[in-house]
Amino acid sequence: MAHIVILGAGTGGMPAAYEMKAAVGKQHEVTVINEKEDFQFVPSNPWIAVGWRERKEISIPLKKYLNRKNINFIAQRVNKIDAANSKLELANGDSVDYDYLVIATGPRLAFEEVEGSGPEGFTESICVTDHAEKAWASYQKMLEKPGPIVIGAMPFASCFGPAYEFAFIVDADLRKRKLRDKFPMTYVTSEPYIGHLGLGGVGDSKSMLESELRNHHIKWITNAKTTKVEDGKMFVDELNAAGETVQQHEVDFDFAMMLPAFKGVDAVAAVPDLCNPRGFVIVDELHRNPTYNNIFSAGVCIAIPPVEVTPVPTGTPKTGYMIESMVTSIVHNIADELAGKKPSTTATWNAICLADMGDTGAAFVAIPQIPPRNVAWFKKGKWVHLAKIAFEKYFIRKMKKGTSEPLYEKYILKLLGIERLD
Repeated sequence: MAHIVILGAGTGGMPAAYEMKAAVGKQHEVTVINEKEDFQFVPSNPWIAVGWRERKEISIPLKKYLNRKNINFIAQRVNKIDAANSKLELANGDSVDYDYLVIATGPRLAFEEVEGSGPEGFTESICVTDHAEKAWASYQKMLEKPGPIVIGAMPFASCFGPAYEFAFIVDADLRKRKLRDKFPMTYVTSEPYIGHLGLGGVGDSKSMLESELRNHHIKWITNAKTTKVEDGKMFVDELNAAGETVQQHEVDFDFAMMLPAFKGVDAVAAVPDLCNPRGFVIVDELHRNPTYNNIFSAGVCIAIPPVEVTPVPTGTPKTGYMIESMVTSIVHNIADELAGKKPSTTATWNAICLADMGDTGAAFVAIPQIPPRNVAWFKKGKWVHLAKIAFEKYFIRKMKKGTSEPLYEKYILKLLGIERLD
């Protein structure tokens, strides 16, 4: 009997656990290890931060639902990965041996890279539910005393969609409260232009998102190298295409939400020859690490090169459909190896995303994610806003059910009238 351990229980780890158990059956053991006891649907965090959702609506207890599918669950932080001996050391002093390890931890939020940033500093975050709840508390205080708002992304950020989402969601919420005229808004981003998204743009994303920002009276600064944050003030160097500082900004704010740079979590980054310099797991086309053949990885925690060099460093996003494809690749390859077959399944790195904008939304498809592309499609409409709400409920319901089916492919591709993305 092989023991397959999945490290992380987010939007990659949970589907990986269900799909893995369905593939390997009773003859092999599957264990999920996660520091927190609850699964949280991260795409809903922007709604948490303006009070449109509560934690209980977007989270489920892991042990209850995993155990129903005969999947073990350990609620502990992993302090060390002894990859040479296939062993994990947990925060409580226990150790767990594995035959295969699937790393799906997500990132570490590197707030330390910009002095004064993060929930322990002067900016909010929506990357995890705890941070989104703190942002909601700060947002409520801000409503009592109107002032400038700053939203955006720091250097080395790689997931820009939530920043755009949050800017438009805040705009929509303030309009519903009939307070929008009291809150100047500025979007500050490390992207070289609006709509770059870490993808070199998708279809007409540049002009469409610029138009939306104008229509919603949101100013912007691109090529923004945020260098420091103080209480109520953000220091930003605006660079040109050559990477030279052309203007220095001191942007005042009463409320700021800035997505941070991502790095690999400490226990993963510390393993020799497992990761790149920023702590992201190096994988081959089978999503297996070249040094440790029994370690696989999927999701935000893997190393993918930037789509292009930008004046301010930006990373490549890993969207839900792409992560789902990675997970399926890993499951098939481990199952094949256990069955004595040669692993051969590769992931399709295509980007597909539904981005909420408060009372409307934008959808994009990039096939493949890295250009040149066969398909570059970007559309806007209220149907996207409604579709994302429906997908949230659909995904959480399926996590409770313990489904092993490909959720993004079944739901979003059908919604867009696309049969497959490969």
